[in-house]
Amino acid sequence: MSANFEVNAEARSDTGKGASRRLRRAGLVPGIVYGAHKDPTPITVLHNEIAHSLENEGFYSNLLELKLDGKNQTVVLKDLQRHPAKPFILHVDFQRVQADEKIRLHVPLHFINEDTCPGIKSGGQASHVMTDMEISCLPKDLPEFIEIDLGNLELGTVLHASEITLPEGVDLITHEGNEDPIVVTIHATHKSEEDEPAESSDEGGEESAE
Repeated sequence: MSANFEVNAEARSDTGKGASRRLRRAGLVPGIVYGAHKDPTPITVLHNEIAHSLENEGFYSNLLELKLDGKNQTVVLKDLQRHPAKPFILHVDFQRVQADEKIRLHVPLHFINEDTCPGIKSGGQASHVMTDMEISCLPKDLPEFIEIDLGNLELGTVLHASEITLPEGVDLITHEGNEDPIVVTIHATHKSEEDEPAESSDEGGEESAE
């Protein structure tokens, strides 16, 4: 169970909205680390460092090495709050992981062979209904992403989550009312009205002449 990214953090004692505002003005992001049967620990991370890490897709679905108070602990990113209008990160949550306990995480979907998909080559288009998938697995089995092969999909195909081959040790998390969500569809393109041929006006002209 090795981590692929490092996160430098410091413990904080001040909590509350006022303290969080002061931290953000100082270029810090308030956060928390929880899980692994230990008490939650309020932390701060440098805004610029975490923002840079978040530019890498793998940061969202990989094991992370959190360096805190001279000790390293393995975590995953569980939640992230961004400012609704500005490029600022407001809060970050990390969950500690243990080798023998399963974790739940959203991992991105990578769609491959779209350019050779029969349905698309015949004039259709792909709609990616899902861009990530919630899974459960042991930390050692955590995939960075899940590949969806579109290479053999025909026009009209509706691919459901249950049809995706998941890596060994990985289980799909489903939710009540949506036990088998649609992942991708290959459907015909819709012509716009401008593309439709104009109807002949000869008949109307003849009626007018009569």
